[in-house]
Parts: sequence; structure tokens; C-alpha cells
Amino acid sequence: MDLRFLEAAPSTVEQNAVDAALEGTDCGRDQLLPALHAANDAVGWISEGALNHICRRLSVPPAEAYGVATFYSLFAMEERPRKVVHVCVDLACKVNGAEALAAAQTDYVVRSPCLGVCERAPAALAVEAGAGSEYLMPELPLPQQGDPGLRLLRRVGTVDPASLDDYRAAGGYAALRNAFLLGPQGVIREVTDAKLMGRGGAAFPTGRKWAATAGQPVRPHYLVCNADESEPGTFKDRVLMEGDPFGVIEAMTVAAYATGCTRGYLYIRGEYPRAFSLLRNAIAVCRERGFLGPSVMGQPGFDFDIEIRRGAGAYICGEETAIFNSIEGFRGEPRSKPPFPVEKGLFGRPTVVNNVETLANVLLILTEGCEAFQQVGTAGSTGSKLFCVSGTVPKPGVYEVPFGATLRELLELAGGVDDLRAVLLGGAAGGFLRPDEIDLPLTMEDARTAGTTLGSGVVLVLDGTVDVGGFLLRIAEFFRDESCGQCVPCRIGTVRQEEALHRIVQRKGDAQDLVLLRDVGQVMRDSSICGLGQTAWNAIESAIDRLGVQL
Repeated sequence: MDLRFLEAAPSTVEQNAVDAALEGTDCGRDQLLPALHAANDAVGWISEGALNHICRRLSVPPAEAYGVATFYSLFAMEERPRKVVHVCVDLACKVNGAEALAAAQTDYVVRSPCLGVCERAPAALAVEAGAGSEYLMPELPLPQQGDPGLRLLRRVGTVDPASLDDYRAAGGYAALRNAFLLGPQGVIREVTDAKLMGRGGAAFPTGRKWAATAGQPVRPHYLVCNADESEPGTFKDRVLMEGDPFGVIEAMTVAAYATGCTRGYLYIRGEYPRAFSLLRNAIAVCRERGFLGPSVMGQPGFDFDIEIRRGAGAYICGEETAIFNSIEGFRGEPRSKPPFPVEKGLFGRPTVVNNVETLANVLLILTEGCEAFQQVGTAGSTGSKLFCVSGTVPKPGVYEVPFGATLRELLELAGGVDDLRAVLLGGAAGGFLRPDEIDLPLTMEDARTAGTTLGSGVVLVLDGTVDVGGFLLRIAEFFRDESCGQCVPCRIGTVRQEEALHRIVQRKGDAQDLVLLRDVGQVMRDSSICGLGQTAWNAIESAIDRLGVQL
């Protein structure tokens, strides 16, 4: 496809779907992703005619729109059946029978990277044009549901996620009221004094990020809630969004008030249909009841609203600057830093980016106070942490424990493991621990000392039945597929890493392949633009060095 428009015209269904999605917008390029979703959702793929219509409405060159559409795995550019079943073949599902599930399907099957429902592995998501999406596995209750010691998860499973009144009866919007009493600087001071660290993997001090954004004289400021948790084995944010959607909206509103933002974007994975529906309802209800929009809750001068954006299957869009490009209607490729988002982020304006779990902690800080918040956890890692336990474990699910609890204690909550081979901590970008290392305290500082990371909270358990070589090969394949291709070290390095692992696993390699792996891994770590390439070698290196894996 070139820069010119083609002769193809959209069908009536496609045209109506796109026009409905763009109704009430300024039809700028930032509406490209919603328009592509509208066409794809309506008929199951994006035809040349639909793409033509989108480009004319948004004044985007067809070649550029095609480049964006083909960037995302959930969009089809060729006609396919109206019903498609995405079967996850990633880490947790791989060790729980994913291939057998894929083979058993009678509908058109697409083998998919992690769908974010690892507690129900093997997982499958059915998508039908014009009818929406649904998981093919039964719902599972929260393992700790009803536990009086829960903090971040206290409302999940006990409060109607579709009811604002139920949310308020359970303490909802007390945090925002307290924020108004403290004022923006007071809120930032509380968050800073609570020593809240980001929960998305980077562990950056939240108060510092907020203060840096609030202090920027350029206006407007933007808030982005990063709900694109695509790290294999991660599903904690999905549980919060499905079980406590009004909490996500309130926390975003508090963050916006503190940092001077008038508009927020909630960027959610395209593979989360239930969370998307509940959040869309929560935003609409809050807007109708005065909790979003002009003068939020009657607070003079504080206008704030939220737009929800649905991703379309791209792991890299979990990187904070790739989100900006995706929202703006470009390929979701990371930007070079500096400048940093707090100075020049979304639409070139100061932007604060937090993930869902980080924001959930803000509500606790503003209702119980920073000193009480610090009493939970350790001096260096305050509060509690959500861990996503999956793999070969009796009771998979999201668990909330205070920082400082040991990995052994967490595994015991999940039913224990009789024949433990290893634990992957932090996801595909994390590292392995041996069975003799599971007394590790789960804190950011202890993980660093042990040469690993908590990352996004992944705890993926492998017993003696797991083929570790095949498991590592899947990690390599994942990074090969998910590299955006922008920088040479990652684009080429992830391919060479996977090729070398194939030779080693198939016993067709030699000692030079291990040398090659280390060299390629080091180059990716040192010179890739973003965290994907910088961490693509982590788990494989860890398996070789910590587990003594002879591939």
C-alpha cells in the first residue's frame, strides 16, 4: 500500500462503525487507534475500504495508517472468519496445556502471547465480529477474598464493581475529599513521605514523579494510567480493574488534582474485555454524577475528565513513551529519553504516568495517612504488594502480602509445591530463583541484593515436569515477536538470541552458541533504546547462571 488512496470503498457496516466511533471528536490523528478498533470490531478485520475511510476522516496518509494497523497483533489486515479464538501459548499457559487447548478448538485459532489471565491457564479469548469478546474459562474467586487483612484488594469480590453507590458505601471518594483538604502540594507531600515506589517494575519514587510534573510551567498537563500490563505472568492490574473500577477512577482523579492535570487517559490492554466494559461504565457514571468533568465534586477550578484507550496487542506499549505514540495515532515505538515524560510527554506536554497498582496505593495513603502506610512493609519498601502467582501451583491467583514476606510464605499461601524446580520472579524480563533461595524476603532491596527483581509482581512456579529448555525458548520467541524493531540491537539481537537457543535446545549447537548468547545479551542490555531490549537476556542468563541449566 502506498501514500495514495485506493479505489476500495468501505461497506455500510464499516462506514457506520467508524463514523460512530469518531462522533463528537475533533477527528484528529489521535483518534486513529479507536477508529481502527471500530472497523476491526465490526467485521473482524480492516479492509482497504475501511482504511481508506478512516484516513479520509482523520487526514492521515494511508501508508502511515497501514503502518500503525499492522503494528498491533489484534488487528487483521486480511479477511478471516468472524469468530476467532486467541489461545495463549505463553509461559503460564505453556506449562498448563496450551497446545492441547489450541488443538481442541473447532473455531479459527490464533496462537497468542499472554492474555493476562494466567490464574486460569490455559487461557483462551473468543472474539466475534459485532458481538464482542469473552474468555472461554470460568471465573475464579480471589484466593484471599474476604480476608480482613486485605488492603489493595479489600473491595474486590465484596463490592458491586458496577455500582458507584456501593463503592462510596465502602469508603469510596474519602481519599479525594481528603486530597481537597490537603491541597495539591499537601497530597504530593503525603505520597512522598509514604515512600511509595512505582509498582509497574521500575520502582521509581511516585512523589518525585508527581512533584516534577506539577512544577512544570507549560500547560496543559496530562495523566496516563498505564493499564497495559503485558508482561507474561502479570494479571494483578486486571483484577483491580475488574473488581474495583471506581477505585481506579478515583485514584486517577487524585493524581490529576495533585499534578495539575485536566485530562487523563486510561490505556488498557485490548485483551481485557471485562475490565474495559466496567471501566467505561465507571467513567460514564462518574461523569454523570459530577465525579468527573467541570468542578469535580464541586471543587472550584478543578476540571478533570478521563478518556479510555484500548490497546491492540503490543507488549511494547507498556513502555511509558510507547503509550504516548500509540495514543497520538503513531506506531507504539518508544521515544529516546531525555526529554523525560514529566517535561515533554503526551502531545509534547508534561505528563505523569502511573500503573494501576501504584495508583491504588495512593487511596490508602490519603485515607490512613503516610505514617500508618509506612508501618506496613519495610523501611525501604513500604506498603503491601500484589503478586501474580501462576504456573504449576495448586492455587494460582493474585495475592496481597506486605513487603518483607518471604517467597516461601507466598508459595505456601498458594498451596505449596512438592517438586519445585525453580521460580521465575518478575516475568519474562525477570530472573529465576532456585528452591534453596525461596526464603528471600520479597522487597525491592532484597531482590536487588539477590541479583533479581520483583518487576511487575510475577511469581511463576515451575515443578520437575517442566521442560526448562522449551520454556526458555518461548521467552526468546516472545521477545523476538514483541520487539518493535526500531533499534538495531534489539531488532537483530532478539532474533539471534532465539536462533542460538533453538540450536542449543535441539542439541545442534556448540560452546560458541553460549558465547554468542552472552555477547548478544550484553549488547542488547547496553545499547537498546528501551527496557524490552535491555532485559530480553535476563531470564535466559539467570537460568544458565543460577540454575546451572545445561540446555
